[in-house]
Amino acid sequence: MPLNYDKWQKLELSDDSDIEGHPNVDKKSLIRWKQRDIHEKRERRKQRITYLRAQIACNKVLYPRIQDIYARLSAPSDTASPSAYFNSLYEKLEKSPSPDCPPGNDPSKIEQTYDGMLLELLRQVSAQAKEKIKDASVLESEKEPKLAKALVEGMKFHVDHLGETITKDEAELATEEIEQQKHITSDDLHEGFSSKYVPAKADPSPVPLKKIGTPKTTTTTTTEFETLNPEASGSKLPESSVLTEEDDTLPELTPILAEFSKIPYRGFEKSFEFIQRHRDVVVPGASDALLVAAFTAQGEGKKKLAKQCVHQSLLLQYCEKLGGDGVRVFFQKMISGDPRAAKVFLDDVEKTYEHLAGRVAKSKEEEADAGGKEQIQLVPESPDQTIGFNVPEGPPPEKIVLEGPGTEDMDVEEVRKALQFRWDVFSAFPEELQAALKDGSLDKVNAVLGDLDIAEAEAVVHNLDMAGILSFAEGGIRDETGKA
Repeated sequence: MPLNYDKWQKLELSDDSDIEGHPNVDKKSLIRWKQRDIHEKRERRKQRITYLRAQIACNKVLYPRIQDIYARLSAPSDTASPSAYFNSLYEKLEKSPSPDCPPGNDPSKIEQTYDGMLLELLRQVSAQAKEKIKDASVLESEKEPKLAKALVEGMKFHVDHLGETITKDEAELATEEIEQQKHITSDDLHEGFSSKYVPAKADPSPVPLKKIGTPKTTTTTTTEFETLNPEASGSKLPESSVLTEEDDTLPELTPILAEFSKIPYRGFEKSFEFIQRHRDVVVPGASDALLVAAFTAQGEGKKKLAKQCVHQSLLLQYCEKLGGDGVRVFFQKMISGDPRAAKVFLDDVEKTYEHLAGRVAKSKEEEADAGGKEQIQLVPESPDQTIGFNVPEGPPPEKIVLEGPGTEDMDVEEVRKALQFRWDVFSAFPEELQAALKDGSLDKVNAVLGDLDIAEAEAVVHNLDMAGILSFAEGGIRDETGKA
């Protein structure tokens, strides 16, 4: 195949023999002047081409509008004379001009807008027409027709002149562009091809985990974790995703997974397209996060969303179980309508959702049985500690006798006040709590506290402690040798 060398003809090359020297000027200066002259001519041509393109574009916007004005003036209607139409148009452009202007112009300056340019043209035509009818010999009745004729002639002149200008500028632009294309310049250089290394995208990070709030020591909370759908052969959760009692975190639903969970039930094509656009859907923990979201949605009464979350969770589990190419294999079977594969998957979804709904219902029942609230309970700090209750039998007697060591410095009235305070506190308690305290059973006292609100139960415990009814004792044998 013959090679085409035409492009090399556009190179502007020169050597020392192309430059004629002068005895009084060194050759290096002549070469520099020659180079500068070439660059200056290129720059002037470039600026001229830019100017002509802008001028032609602007004139082509104004030209049809001027032609329309000329046509309306040449064929006036019966309702309005040419001068009346001319004046109304002039007034409209002057009072409410449009901000449309050529690129690079300031629309806030009327003289740089298209309407401003047209207004200036009408002003010139009007001034020239009025100048023509200034002759005193012209009768008043003849002024109107002559003014209309002068306006028509003035617009016709500008229509012809602008049309010739556009034609002339287009011819000059074509000549300049041909001259510009004769030689290759730095503006013509572009990247033909390149070989670049684009590193592969990093694997998306797993689903983040959020900490579960640890209950206070005075609050009893029982949490039971169960694997959803334990009997399904194809959807058994991975061992790493099953929560145990030691787990203090749960997979968190990311915004992408939240959007993924809203795809309609059996929307396999949309799910496949979504996974192709978002790599961070098929990541460790995503399936578990969707199951947690399903549990939450079911508890809030959003059954449709809960079922969609279960559907998308099992979808990801199936893709994982099918191996490295599991996503393509799974969706190929589902989208193609394989009846056996679709039945296995959808039956699994239904069973898992029913199991989840049952667990939510059971959890609500347990919460209802437990009052569905936090409970204040009295719990020993260690196995050796016991909790007892100093329950008063009644108000303090009229005569109080202090006996035993350590009572010498005690004031009888102060003791009386303390005993009276203990009795007042005890008497203010509900009858159920009084009975439990008299019985001395910690379990019965905790049962009564569990039925109270948190604030009320805390106030009861505080009063028990302040009145000296609540007492703590350490069990076992104490070594008090040498303590007289």
